[in-house]
Amino acid sequence: MTASTTPLHDDRPPPARFAYDAHTWKEIAHLLVNLPVGMLGFVYTVTVLAIGVPLTVTVVGLPLLATGLLGARLLGRAERARARKLLGVRVDEPSPMPMIGSPGFFGRLWSSLKDPVGWRTMLYSFIRLPWGVLTFAVMATGLFVAWPVLPFIARGLTNADRMMVRGLLSPSDELERRIAELESDRGVVVDTAAADLRRIERDLHDGAQARLVALAMGLGLAKEKLTEDPEAAARMVDEAHGEVKVALQELRDLARGIHPAVLTDRGLNAALSSLAARCTVPVKVTADLPARPAAAIEGIAYFTVSELLQNISKHSGARTASVEVWRTDDRLLIQVEDDGRGGARLDGGTGMAGLADRLGAVDGIFVIDSPEGGPTTITAELPWRDRATDPTPQHDARRR
Repeated sequence: MTASTTPLHDDRPPPARFAYDAHTWKEIAHLLVNLPVGMLGFVYTVTVLAIGVPLTVTVVGLPLLATGLLGARLLGRAERARARKLLGVRVDEPSPMPMIGSPGFFGRLWSSLKDPVGWRTMLYSFIRLPWGVLTFAVMATGLFVAWPVLPFIARGLTNADRMMVRGLLSPSDELERRIAELESDRGVVVDTAAADLRRIERDLHDGAQARLVALAMGLGLAKEKLTEDPEAAARMVDEAHGEVKVALQELRDLARGIHPAVLTDRGLNAALSSLAARCTVPVKVTADLPARPAAAIEGIAYFTVSELLQNISKHSGARTASVEVWRTDDRLLIQVEDDGRGGARLDGGTGMAGLADRLGAVDGIFVIDSPEGGPTTITAELPWRDRATDPTPQHDARRR
């Protein structure tokens, strides 16, 4: 999502000379074209503002302004292309306008109206007309009157053009980029939480709830047969007892999937060892953590390893695997390796994309190195937060 501008020394033009080289002619052409381009941008900006602002009291004004800002982005793209072609100014394209986290028509409308890239482009287009008149007049006159020193005049004027392009048409500054990232991450977190809630609801409805309903019906029938056929009632009670055990196991598995008790009580090392013991592939776990991280980071690390070990069991065909966890400065690193067939990808349908999104939502990194034929090495990186400063309240996961 982030974009950066190439350092100035990388696109610095060659020194101006009395001789008219190709670079000088490009600068002169740019300055002469400033007038028609400036007129086009000025007319567009004034028209959008003159129509959109007064109509904001109606239902059509704000959509017109939002559409005008989207069009301004296209003008900015054309101007950046012209600057790259004629002035050699290499400025990256701004990030696309974030729409995640703004559902519905009004959410998208508000995102468009507060787009800083569009507003800066409209400011650029507004001030370009007087500047275009000046540069056209100077260049048209200089071609006949100041021929010998025209390269130096063109260099001075195009340097001002370069400053305007970099200042108004460059990608958003670091704060704006960070805001866009956080808005996108918030959408990922909301979607992930909704998916988890749907999974828990489905597991309860299709698993433990269905068994408890069958158990209640079975006990009701056993109660009716208790006096008429005690032996049949006893068999039905035995069956109900088995159903109770299965339902309890399903509830324990569901609770472990939400937040395992071993993670809360004993930390990441013990929880990962428990995951490795349930994996169908022998797994070696190495955890070198001087202290426990914050509960949220610890939970994400646990479920990341859990998902990766499930993939190893189902898809890798591996004979052995390993999990390493350690801390480096302010980062928690996780590396999961296996000697399977390889070929793991983010778009492979094994949940890798969801893991990458979940880690990205907390400024984490997810890297896959899995050539065809193996081995596979997956590295996950999370920000470290000390547990003492974590505001998340701790509850005993074993509480009933």
